[in-house]
Amino acid sequence: MAFSSIASRIVFGRVLGVVGLLVYNWWVVVAVNGNLVTNTDEFFSDLEAVGRPDANILQHLDLVAGLTLLAALLLRGSRSRGVVREEWPWLLGFAAASAVGGQFAYTCSEGLSAACRRAQWHLDLPLHHYLHVLSGIVEFATITVAIFLAWKRTRTSATVVAHIIKWSGVTLALAYPLLAVAYLADHYGAFVEPVFFICFSLTVTVELLEAP
Repeated sequence: MAFSSIASRIVFGRVLGVVGLLVYNWWVVVAVNGNLVTNTDEFFSDLEAVGRPDANILQHLDLVAGLTLLAALLLRGSRSRGVVREEWPWLLGFAAASAVGGQFAYTCSEGLSAACRRAQWHLDLPLHHYLHVLSGIVEFATITVAIFLAWKRTRTSATVVAHIIKWSGVTLALAYPLLAVAYLADHYGAFVEPVFFICFSLTVTVELLEAP
């Protein structure tokens, strides 16, 4: 009976995780639609800035995605093959940071506006703008640490999980310098940012599906 209860919880967590990942990747619909992205130099997060079309909807999608993924990871649990996965708390941090980012919006689109960028660096913007920035930094940092720890745990394995974790890590190692260039030069943010979303989503997916 206990086994059945645990198995049901894990299955529900996985289903909930799929829902959370679909919501988390709202950028796919936006990219295909093409009405909201007006410039390939902007980041998708700029679409959530106050005053942008559908910004409130996109913010709420981030909030829902983060909370749903947090619930999914908690239901799935930290163990795989009887061992507690070291990366699990970092995955929880990633989901929580995603939710916080959806709760607090950008004041302006820093990726498109030089004035916004200057005001940001001079700390002239409202608190909620910096909370969004901070949550984004935490979101990227926690999932990156999670991928590194998952790689350490699975590096001697030849499973599908191990391969996905490995190549997600390699991709991020190559993509972070490109992200820095895109941010500092204000170019091609719309092309670089999705690479991270895909790697993050793949990592969460294999962590949810990994054998208990």
